[in-house]
Amino acid sequence: MTKPLIQKYNVPGPRYTSYPTVPYWDSSSFDKRAWFDLCKKSFDESNKTEGISLYIHLPFCESLCTFCGCHKRITKRHEVELPYIEAVLKEWELYCKLFKDKPVIKEIHLGGGTPTFFSAESLTKLIAGIIALGNISDNKEFSFEGHPNNTTKNHLQALYDLGFTRVSFGVQDYNPDIQKAINRNQSFHDVAKVTLWAKEIGYTSISHDIIFGLPFQKKEHIIDTIEKTNSLAPDRLAFYSYAHVPWIKGNGQRGFKDEDVPKDREKRELYEVGKRMLLQNEYVEIGMDHFAFKTDSLYKSLNNGSIHRNFMGYTSSKTKLMIGLGVSSISDSWYAFAQNEKSIENYYTLLNNNEIPVVKGHILTSEDLIIRKHILNLMCALSTNLTDDWDKVDFKPILAELSEFVSDKLLTINGFEIKVTQKGRAFIRNICMAFDLRLQQNQPERQLFSMTI
Repeated sequence: MTKPLIQKYNVPGPRYTSYPTVPYWDSSSFDKRAWFDLCKKSFDESNKTEGISLYIHLPFCESLCTFCGCHKRITKRHEVELPYIEAVLKEWELYCKLFKDKPVIKEIHLGGGTPTFFSAESLTKLIAGIIALGNISDNKEFSFEGHPNNTTKNHLQALYDLGFTRVSFGVQDYNPDIQKAINRNQSFHDVAKVTLWAKEIGYTSISHDIIFGLPFQKKEHIIDTIEKTNSLAPDRLAFYSYAHVPWIKGNGQRGFKDEDVPKDREKRELYEVGKRMLLQNEYVEIGMDHFAFKTDSLYKSLNNGSIHRNFMGYTSSKTKLMIGLGVSSISDSWYAFAQNEKSIENYYTLLNNNEIPVVKGHILTSEDLIIRKHILNLMCALSTNLTDDWDKVDFKPILAELSEFVSDKLLTINGFEIKVTQKGRAFIRNICMAFDLRLQQNQPERQLFSMTI
């Protein structure tokens, strides 16, 4: 990879876990009643055939990790657990009242925050309450995010007994100096312990999250982290770029200087070194930042064309309707997005008034739906075909934008078919930006997104 290409394309850009991206939602014209109607429409169309997905946001953490962009609240007071779980269950009950049938639950994902901040007993109460109002799909996929420092064997066993077979552990990097910079101190021993427990209990997909581009991170740190990761052989990995956006996250990312963060070619080399080591260990690269063994469901979904990308990143399980429960959660009915109240206190107040706590969102236009489809195709399959939509959207300005990528051998265009080359994988966010008509029509005056490379 040449230095000029990295410098040329290393610009702020979305990660495209949705389209339109959140800063380009038309929240001014968003109507909660329209959201509920589209929620019911999506439910009626897909509940009996594919079921629905649930993302449950558990926001509490005992300490602040300064690399994290998630919505969280820092506390060591565990008496917050039960009131929050009761609120989430009430929100779920209000959603269930919208639907004429019992929901078929295909997917549950517990994210945060730190889901394992909650005790095993509290999580059991939460999931049992969720399941009680629905039916479980025969091909369910239940997963949760676990912090290696506080995930207990009891957590793993209790959730496994409730149907969870996937767990993701946040590793980031094993170097002590980097861990100190990002305030995420955890040992290889702790990661190994929870990984081996999960294998022993019977989890069929264990994932590790690793970040490249962290402050003070060098090639030798990536090599050490990947060597340790390979020794534990998790079934899949998220190996993704650190998003340095201190203007959004405030003081949480100012525990180090901007010059301490690797950039451009130096940063990209960290990914390429790690990628080579993972490929040598028989992992397969999936999308722009995931790897999996061929035995894992993520790889299988790539092969059979069912791989999907949403606000949780790449997933092997796709449903038309994903309901987000909990403070700040985002829901997706395919036709619309909706986000919950971000303040825990306001979230409680809305639920006490028997209101589903949605406060903003976006109803997708017919053009949005078409562009969303093609961006998803590129992010998931690294290719898309414009044939069916050529007369519905003006693709000429998009193709004009793409011509530069063709010249740089980052993609090929053959008639209506667009394919990302192997070289182009590193620039997939930039390629998708060429399709982003809302971004093209309204360039931001200030930086909204992290750098793409």
